Amino acid sequence: MEENQKLIYIGSDHAGYEVKEDVQKYLTEKGNKVIDLGVFSGGSVDYPDIAREVSEKVVDNEGSFGVLICGTGVGMSMAANKVFGIRALQASTKEEAEMSRKHNNANLICLGARTQQFDDMKVILNVFLETAFEGGRHEMRVDKITGIEKDMCKKCEL
Repeated sequence: MEENQKLIYIGSDHAGYEVKEDVQKYLTEKGNKVIDLGVFSGGSVDYPDIAREVSEKVVDNEGSFGVLICGTGVGMSMAANKVFGIRALQASTKEEAEMSRKHNNANLICLGARTQQFDDMKVILNVFLETAFEGGRHEMRVDKITGIEKDMCKKCEL
């Protein structure tokens, strides 16, 4: 991959299908490598399945990002955050996207096809993908999030 090119896994449910196609085209035109994990039509699907698949790819490919689109972005966000190593946000504003990257090292963004305009999504995506994690004092906090995940994994093994 080229130096500034980002690897982005993208997915949607049926409500986000058409917008996902537009987002994928937009991100590709900006020079990113975008891998579409579905859906590939407007037929009804269960969003947790798509959220899991995209999330697992992001975790397996360090430095990559995920984009999930459903009706509101909320359901995708809930499902994605169940995957160990994912720090997903449902972003309504560019400020949320910026701070999630700077302070939380978010690696996956969820958008709402029914609640957001495409032009607003483009701005939010640009900020999300172009903002770097600040590290420093925030690193400790992100490590605590990972600690919670590890503790929950231990409980699941009981």
